[in-house]
Amino acid sequence: MISVCLATYNGEKYLREQLDSILCQLSESDEIIISDDGSSDSTLEIILQYNDYRIQFYNHDAPHGVIHNFENALRHASGDYIFLSDQDDVWESNKVELCIKLLQDNICVVHNAKIIDGNGIVKNKSFFSLRKSKSGYWNNIWRNSYLGCCMCFKRELLDHLLPIPKNVEMHDRWVGLIAQMYGNLSFEEKCLIGYRVHGNNVSNSTGKSKNSIWQMFVIRFWLLFYTIRRYLKLG
Repeated sequence: MISVCLATYNGEKYLREQLDSILCQLSESDEIIISDDGSSDSTLEIILQYNDYRIQFYNHDAPHGVIHNFENALRHASGDYIFLSDQDDVWESNKVELCIKLLQDNICVVHNAKIIDGNGIVKNKSFFSLRKSKSGYWNNIWRNSYLGCCMCFKRELLDHLLPIPKNVEMHDRWVGLIAQMYGNLSFEEKCLIGYRVHGNNVSNSTGKSKNSIWQMFVIRFWLLFYTIRRYLKLG
């Protein structure tokens, strides 16, 4: 069984296209877990129009932020394989099939993405090339190569992920680092989504960090501290 964990917040513009690209790849026993962070637009109305039992909606009330909106979705997931999804991307038609194959030998998969604009026009053919992505715990403590909407993992990893510490900068970095500590993590070069960058993204992983050198040091310290602490089962 597959659980797609999708976080929404005022995502009316692109949500329908994203849901359509996901639902056609799921079986009748799979599910989409949507956690909404207090949308004030027509996001809920769009979801209800599907009338699809595979879509499970959880209202997260007032905004809690993208990290804990995803955490709320993860807490409701019941699948053997868990996919993370943004509200405004588009999945390629072979994403689920290929990822499930890769997960047979890996605890987590991070695949490549082409970067598209608000109109779906390709602006960059490879997120990996743009970000200089590479595997490895220490590589990603220093420079984050993980993109949450390109990640999927086995359920066995979930017990190690939750709860997500408050001082973690982004959920995808946390997932990737913990996965590297507990099992094989595969970087797949094929682009399996169109990662949409349109100026109003809730999160954007293509730009340069706005953090100061001191802030970046603090972020790395907390990542190192919390991942080791979790690995040692101290919290």
